[in-house]
Amino acid sequence: MERTTVDAVEMVGSAAMAGVKIGLALGGGAARGWAHIGVLKALQAAGIRPDIIAGTSIGAVVGGCYSSGHLDDIEGFARELTPRRIFGYLDFNLKGNGLIGGQKLCDRLDRHLGDKLIEDLDTRFTAVATEIGTGHEHWLSRGKLVDAVRASYALPGIFKPVRVNGRWLFDGALVNPIPVSVCRALGARYVIAVNLNFDVLGRGSVVPTPDEDYEGDEELQDEPAFDAIEPPARGVRGLLQRQIFGRGDGAPGISTVMVDAFNIVQDRIARSRLAGDPPDAMISPRLQDIGLFDFHRADELISRGAQAVARQLDDITREIDTRTPRRNLAAPAQATTSSAPVKILIQPVAK
Repeated sequence: MERTTVDAVEMVGSAAMAGVKIGLALGGGAARGWAHIGVLKALQAAGIRPDIIAGTSIGAVVGGCYSSGHLDDIEGFARELTPRRIFGYLDFNLKGNGLIGGQKLCDRLDRHLGDKLIEDLDTRFTAVATEIGTGHEHWLSRGKLVDAVRASYALPGIFKPVRVNGRWLFDGALVNPIPVSVCRALGARYVIAVNLNFDVLGRGSVVPTPDEDYEGDEELQDEPAFDAIEPPARGVRGLLQRQIFGRGDGAPGISTVMVDAFNIVQDRIARSRLAGDPPDAMISPRLQDIGLFDFHRADELISRGAQAVARQLDDITREIDTRTPRRNLAAPAQATTSSAPVKILIQPVAK
């Protein structure tokens, strides 16, 4: 029988939190990022509280809310989302440098995070973003939290880039999808990584063209188009909905094409970086059937994040315990000293 997170709390003990600086690297993955909420709540319930959190894209959103004490707020927001409400947050910006302006989402973040500065947070936090033009990786560990989070999730072509400290930044998943290296650089001795794409994409295999000719296209196996969730809308709004989210006949919309392409690149980069700098523990929620735009499935995602922690909790606890400095309970042997003066006798050398 699979152990639940609550059942495992008593196994953790004080060793898990004594003397080991724990880092948590939260990866990108669009809607699948709601699983991070379940991961954080499960770790917290088990008495494991990270000293350092580094987040990329949706990982920065959830990690920033946790570090600022607003995890419950982001959870409430996620659980209340419906397909209609999701569409209501999308302020389309056809004349700018992104399909979505993002101001409505920014206003919602502002409501909870306000003018909080990263350097004032209770938990040390860093968001990862990419600089336009240079491709430099930026670690945003100071300044306004909302700006750092927005820059980290600014998916190229979908959301407008964000200007931070005079530089235009967008999604950090282009350079560091699962920021294990950031946690280590900030001093973490034990790093837990959360990979949202572990069982989502293939392993980069090559699919050869069949020898025989064939007619017709294979039906595209993609995430449900928005029309499959809600009845098609009319007018300009309906046109945008069909163009961006798909027509409902299996053909992907603009956003699906862009996000899936981005996700493939992100997955390849993540594998390469994790091979060179693997985490001490990897939590991989099972999200194969969750689409990139399934933000309305928060209940399932949060539950699967918690289940992923439960599967790994025994191993994580054991490893943290082995790295915890132990005090030597045996009293050290003390050298006996004498208060009497030491006399040094010098014998004359016989000639």
